[in-house]
Amino acid sequence: MFEAIAFYLFAALTIGMFTITVMTSQALYALTAMAAGMIFISAFFFMLGADFLGVVQIIVYTGAVMALYAFGMMFFDTTRTLVEKRNNPRIIFILGVMAAALIVFILVSPIISTHLEARYPIEAAFGNSQAIGMILFTKFLVPFELSAVMLLVAMIAGIVLAGKKMDKSLTLMAEEEIALMSATQAPKDTEEGAH
Repeated sequence: MFEAIAFYLFAALTIGMFTITVMTSQALYALTAMAAGMIFISAFFFMLGADFLGVVQIIVYTGAVMALYAFGMMFFDTTRTLVEKRNNPRIIFILGVMAAALIVFILVSPIISTHLEARYPIEAAFGNSQAIGMILFTKFLVPFELSAVMLLVAMIAGIVLAGKKMDKSLTLMAEEEIALMSATQAPKDTEEGAH
């Protein structure tokens, strides 16, 4: 019963966060919702008893989204067009109370659910992280190393692509200069696409 309620709650929260990520037009809202969605995904690992994977999900993926957040703020200068509107402060209060209740529920749930037993318990002498390490570095060593190389190549490619447009700072330029620069850049892109 408890596991079903927790599953549907976190599933709804995860789907909601990723819906905001896809549907919003503001990059900062999208990245914030993506980070929250990644944290809610880690709840599924905790419910399945994979504590190590849950912590790795929070540290690695949410940390990566926070790095994306920083790059989005630096390169795209999205705070220039961002205008906060608080039409109804009551909604903010209700959402804050719901978030506080959710945190209390998450912290109290292990105390309530002490009678639950895992179907496939992990032996006390052989913990979760040790089991993952044994499988990861024996059976799945080559895919693990290939994924590390792919992430390294993607990181280098992102730095190279971002470095090509870093000769001028958009935050120090006036609106007219930015409009003129983007207008002169558009014909060059169309000519390159034609060739």
